[in-house]
Amino acid sequence: MSLLPAKERILVVDDSPATLEVLQRSLAAEGYQVFTAPGVAEAIEILGATQPDLVITDFKMPKVSGLGLVRHIRENFKNIDVVMITGYPSIEGAVDAVKTGAEEFLPKPFTKTELLSAVHRVLDRARLRKSGNTAPTQVAPVHKGLIGTSEAMRKVSIAIGKASSTLATVLITGESGTGKELAARAIHYGSKRSSSPFVPVNCGGIPEGLLESELFGHVKGAFTGATEARAGFFHTADGGTIFLDEISEMSLSMQVKLLRALQDKQICMVGSDRWRKVDVRILAATNKDLHDLVKKGLFREDLFYRLNVIVIAIPPLRERAGDIILLAHHFATGFAAELGRPPLRFCDKALQSLRSYNWPGNVRELENVIQRLVVMTDGDLIDVPDLPSLMRFSALRKASFNRTLAEVEAEYIGNVLAEVKGNKTRAAEILGIDRKTLREKLKKIEHPSS
Repeated sequence: MSLLPAKERILVVDDSPATLEVLQRSLAAEGYQVFTAPGVAEAIEILGATQPDLVITDFKMPKVSGLGLVRHIRENFKNIDVVMITGYPSIEGAVDAVKTGAEEFLPKPFTKTELLSAVHRVLDRARLRKSGNTAPTQVAPVHKGLIGTSEAMRKVSIAIGKASSTLATVLITGESGTGKELAARAIHYGSKRSSSPFVPVNCGGIPEGLLESELFGHVKGAFTGATEARAGFFHTADGGTIFLDEISEMSLSMQVKLLRALQDKQICMVGSDRWRKVDVRILAATNKDLHDLVKKGLFREDLFYRLNVIVIAIPPLRERAGDIILLAHHFATGFAAELGRPPLRFCDKALQSLRSYNWPGNVRELENVIQRLVVMTDGDLIDVPDLPSLMRFSALRKASFNRTLAEVEAEYIGNVLAEVKGNKTRAAEILGIDRKTLREKLKKIEHPSS
């Protein structure tokens, strides 16, 4: 989560009044000072008068495009970062936008969470750049966003450093919530491609029928609804890095097409017969055992060996218990700063409870727990009674007849996962449920109020 002291000034530029209103409302709700402009000419006037910290601009606008605005900012202002948003860019325009100077490329439609995540990332990097520090010294960063002093994280740090110095394909493995995307970002921003785009793609979150178009783009008329050409993620990442998360969810037919992109460094848009060269470094991630999937015929062996050049295994939180307290303080400090509260302290027993818990949801679960504690705890001291009841009982490890069925079930699931070292397939077998049911139960553990 971002460490946000004083909220920054953001200029939003879009010729759609409805889009301006939605973005203004979303950003203002986070405490940012928001300015809006319906076009580039108005935006340039505001730039001279206010010097915002961040500009969020649409790509396609009448008279002067968002690309022209990006170039104007890069040549006339210092320390103003840019997020480009777009619906259906041309191939050349999408690539030019990120190469000209946009720090993030956000395709429409996007959620409020995706918008704020992009804004937080850009502003975090800007603050670190201005301060001259990579991160607060007390949180012991391994790489950007990755925190820890444990031996397990030291090995990850060394592996990331080596991967950053080469252009080889990297496969990042680890359970859900361990920080695989953070590791991918650390590799990219530590490499010679750091000034080029980093494009994350959740392969499991895109319907199978749309994945090829999203990755490689499509031409006008390629299918019903394709009213104009649209660049794919590979076009956007040209010269930079594409991060394929949950790659194990990709169908066998799609794996064949990805394999060709890896082998020949060429892609073909849906509906076209023209192949285009792309210079894209591929980082992939999975929470499954790809070798096991290969043996079961669920993942192509040739693609597996193409991806399995450099492997970085991100350890689950239970295997780096020494980092739990460090992470808890880091998250607590960040969330308190967002709320304008002084830093919260943990009593020794609360820290012991945090350290003793199994954390089946890994770092993501820890972050969610700390956020709830910061929001809900009165005063500046977090004690054991403030912790979720599940965690208190899990830490005590003793029977009680005052516990709900959900609490008992959640603890048992955590214990099983710990016993099988996070192997969700094996855990589901022991629990007598399928993996989908196990994932749903883990989501409820991580987000009990949802």
